[in-house]
Amino acid sequence: MDKSLTAKTGDVVPLSEAMAGVSCLGRMLGLLQLTYARAIVERLGEEEGIELISKVIKKYAMTCGQTMREEVLAKGMEAVPENYYEGESYRLPNFPGVHECREIVEVNGEKRRRAHGCVLAKLWKEQGGERLGRLYCYVDTAKYMAFNPNYKLIHTKAMPDGDEFCEFALRPSTEKERTDFFSEDKEWLYIDK
Repeated sequence: MDKSLTAKTGDVVPLSEAMAGVSCLGRMLGLLQLTYARAIVERLGEEEGIELISKVIKKYAMTCGQTMREEVLAKGMEAVPENYYEGESYRLPNFPGVHECREIVEVNGEKRRRAHGCVLAKLWKEQGGERLGRLYCYVDTAKYMAFNPNYKLIHTKAMPDGDEFCEFALRPSTEKERTDFFSEDKEWLYIDK
């Protein structure tokens, strides 16, 4: 039997192989999202299609964020920004794969996270689908608000928007943003600003 199909706990996987696997999954996720988005917009038209896509992204992200919250609380920790990455089910690995590299920087006194070389953004560009692909990026804001509604993780830069990297800032959310986000019928994509 092929050993690669029978990996056991404790087996060591070379980092390059793990990175390639994560990158492949990222590209597959990006292509799936873009394919669905194009089909939805083709069927419903741009306005209704984007509205439906944003609702689906929010529901998906809420499941992720709420699970992360539950995992943090189960560890006896508070669901505060410092503990977000203590949840395990929906966090990216701490090695390159979906991104070529990540870093923490300070911009105008604000701590920000940068992700260089997003494989999803690269795929969307190859496919000519940056605009529809970018809708998936709102998952970051929605996951964070589902984890703790008092905060939002926003994109100050995003590769699908033409920026050279993605940059994220954690900021307090407003009462209006929380109300709109948790409403079934309100537009919420503006929160990522």
